[in-house]
Amino acid sequence: MSMNADLGKPRELTGLQQRRALYQPELPPCLEFFNQHVQGKAIRVEFGDSTTTIDPTCANMVVQEFPNTFGQPLVHFLKPNKMDAQANDEHPPIRVGVVFSGRQSPGGHNVIWGIYDAMKTQNLQSVLLGFIGGTEGLFANQTLEITDDVLSAYRNQGGFDFLGRTVDQIHTTEQVNAAMSTCCDLDLDGLVIIGGVTSNSDAAQLAETFANHNCKTKVVGVPVSLNGDLKNQFVETTVGFDTVCKVNSQLISNVCLDAISAGKYYHFVRVMGWKASHVALECALQSQPNMVILGEEVAFSKLTLKEIISKICDGVQARAAQEKYHGVLLISEGLIESIPEMFALIQEINILHSNKVPENNIPSQLSPWATALYNYLPPFIRRELLLHQDSDNSAQLSQIDTEQLLAHLVEAEMNKRMKEGKYIGRKFSSVCHFFGYQARGSLPSNFDCDYAYVLGHICMHILAAGLNGYMAFATNLKEPTNKWRCAAVPLTAMMSVKRHSRSPGAVPTGKPVIHPSPVDLQGKAYALLREKASSFLLDDFYRTPGGIQFDGSGTNVKPITLTVEDQDYLGDIELLQDYLEKVRNIVKPGCSREILKAAISSMSSVKDVLKVMSAPFYAELPLFNLN
Repeated sequence: MSMNADLGKPRELTGLQQRRALYQPELPPCLEFFNQHVQGKAIRVEFGDSTTTIDPTCANMVVQEFPNTFGQPLVHFLKPNKMDAQANDEHPPIRVGVVFSGRQSPGGHNVIWGIYDAMKTQNLQSVLLGFIGGTEGLFANQTLEITDDVLSAYRNQGGFDFLGRTVDQIHTTEQVNAAMSTCCDLDLDGLVIIGGVTSNSDAAQLAETFANHNCKTKVVGVPVSLNGDLKNQFVETTVGFDTVCKVNSQLISNVCLDAISAGKYYHFVRVMGWKASHVALECALQSQPNMVILGEEVAFSKLTLKEIISKICDGVQARAAQEKYHGVLLISEGLIESIPEMFALIQEINILHSNKVPENNIPSQLSPWATALYNYLPPFIRRELLLHQDSDNSAQLSQIDTEQLLAHLVEAEMNKRMKEGKYIGRKFSSVCHFFGYQARGSLPSNFDCDYAYVLGHICMHILAAGLNGYMAFATNLKEPTNKWRCAAVPLTAMMSVKRHSRSPGAVPTGKPVIHPSPVDLQGKAYALLREKASSFLLDDFYRTPGGIQFDGSGTNVKPITLTVEDQDYLGDIELLQDYLEKVRNIVKPGCSREILKAAISSMSSVKDVLKVMSAPFYAELPLFNLN
């Protein structure tokens, strides 16, 4: 593989970039204390209980695939007590490699910066190597030693142009072996993989393989993804999500103001976010467009393409009754796959791709019903559906112009209604937009700068503790940085196996991986959107968040979807442990028989409730009516 000569080089920065490079990210107390102590043990590592999987019914399958790394404990990083702080434990120098894997996401460079600063604080002789060209650079052993001089031009900067990225996968036996060979040749103590759900699933597999082959390199994952879909009880949000949503929300609000100014166009806006609709939900709450369609609500309501078009047209007509002939419709990138018949068509095409059927021959090999749907679609959508698959063997959602498909079909339906006398008003006109690539290289927000830098520090402490197959994470993120909690969780604790049926008798099939987390239709953020949906539709309450603020009153504004939820998982675990300790102190040998019986009865009830709650969830969520 030829190495891009421009990657990893010092570069000239603009005035704004220079000012951003001077920003010093904030650290939680435990990490701040560590940075102030160059020598000695300045952080406390506390091991919690062993972990299971998100879906307990999959635990046996996960342990079969990951016998060496499953069930490891949750790890907390805490400010040391006096005895810890006074201990003088010298740490030997370590060698660590870092690689970008996944779509570029603002803040990724600060993960590297955080790792570097933490390593040098622990031991100045430690070495951090960056793999040039993403995973292909890892396979080909293309490295760059990261130094202060090289790193200075990339602090708090957007994109992944420091090291670059390529195929974003470590799947095949050949790729895994190449990665292991590189780590052994470089004598690496640790490998940090920066990416989203797919990349961290690969990190888990790599960690298991390394452990199985007695390779000393420990593998750590970092949740960096603009999609925000690596989200669970441990990970509250991903690095880059805040920045991408802020940039997109500014663009959407600009479109909203343009729409109301001209008063004659409907703008169909699609935002990047892959299969989940987290970006669309956050941008909708920030900019307040007239209509929002999330893939998750379409999937659960099983709305057909025709039904979606009908509901959009009903909204257009309702606005026309108020003499409003403009509007903004926001949709998610993954919407196309959420429509039942479109999902089935895409699946057929993916299977044919997997069977090496040439693109030109795919239409002739579709089933009769798929052929009928394919022929119904506009020519531009047909071409895009046939595009070669992404590296994870799924459709290239970013290349499918769903917004243009909806605009095309809505216009046809509105013309039909007008011809039939069901709609009286101006002729429907639309403008289409896709916002995604515009935000990926943005200067990261202060929140993403801080968050990424903190996770980089945690990565180093994970490796210093000799842990393998872990992800760095922090909780209580909606609070100021000094209240964040730092921890590490086994990657296997976030794994599950998909069921192809939601019936009670469904059996998990496939391989354990970390799956993208969809928008929670029972969560507070979605409830907030639905509460405002009616006013969004008919009243033009467009909101203008403006550009990202690096100084001033808007500097510390965080994602709405983050701040409205109660997600401090580590804090909740700590609270539970406090309650259990209080029960132990009350129910001691010698306590009255009445207290003992009350404790047994209460604990039995708690156990029964938790057992029911731990069972697989098969019921469908309530259907959502776009009206």
